[in-house]
Amino acid sequence: MNVAILGTRGIPASYSGFETAVEQISSRLTARGHRVTVYCRPHVVDPGIREWKGAQLVHLPTVRNKYLDTFVHTLLSSLHASRGRKPDVALFFIAGNSPLCLVTRAAGIPTVINVDGLDSDRRKWNRLAKSYLRAAERLSPRMATRAITDSHAVAAIYEQRYGRSIGVVPYGAELPEAHDSDVLERLGVESRRYVLFVGRLEPENNPHLLVDAWSRIPAERTKGMKLVVVGGAPYASDYINRVRRAADPRVVFPGYVFGPGYWELQRHAYLFCAPTEVGGTHPVILESLVAGNCVLVNDYRPNAETVG
Repeated sequence: MNVAILGTRGIPASYSGFETAVEQISSRLTARGHRVTVYCRPHVVDPGIREWKGAQLVHLPTVRNKYLDTFVHTLLSSLHASRGRKPDVALFFIAGNSPLCLVTRAAGIPTVINVDGLDSDRRKWNRLAKSYLRAAERLSPRMATRAITDSHAVAAIYEQRYGRSIGVVPYGAELPEAHDSDVLERLGVESRRYVLFVGRLEPENNPHLLVDAWSRIPAERTKGMKLVVVGGAPYASDYINRVRRAADPRVVFPGYVFGPGYWELQRHAYLFCAPTEVGGTHPVILESLVAGNCVLVNDYRPNAETVG
């Protein structure tokens, strides 16, 4: 079977849970003998990388704009897949891409879309963008051959909000073999002596609340422990700067960390904290659980489902 994956920033994963999911899905499909094509954005994935874990990478341009980046790249990807690759199945991510499912369906390609966690709820979007995303979410089951999500809780919210049921394909996680990493030494933290946050530094993930809460704990109570805030976000520099300015010296901002360094941080954290209030199943929460962490999450229905 030939599968095309569209709508994310591409692999190797260097941005969010979408890309982590794509990397895991594509590597498993290729290991089973299927052909996988993943469409990538050149400002995120090195255009020199043509293959990753068995998947073929196609690099197409886009418009570097908060509102157009994903849509323009997915439009070009869907046209490329329909006219050139002609996959047996097209898998789209993000509900905002649902109108573009019509491109692949018009070419006779069965099309699946993962609507994720209802992107219209994110505070970063303006009123017009939210209206578009709500419409795209509502129409996803009609635009695609099949609409799915990764969370039973999100599926229930979707049915309550839009009156239609969608499929559920939950994520999993596995703990990779341990590899040496100097990340703890490099960041100046000690095993079991830090609280860990990993995610996009955007308002709905609430890193600002975590940083503010940490600053309110007296130093004599934290006893030398630190807060490690891993991640970043494009088009959010003003917000990220505000979060950094609000932090005290006990907070470490290493930016993005992937691979062995990321797993080293997961394995040695005292506590993993996910204050996010939007999205479906966050792979980082699953990975923290499989790493054996104590996990604290915001009481948001998909988070509660993930931690059981």
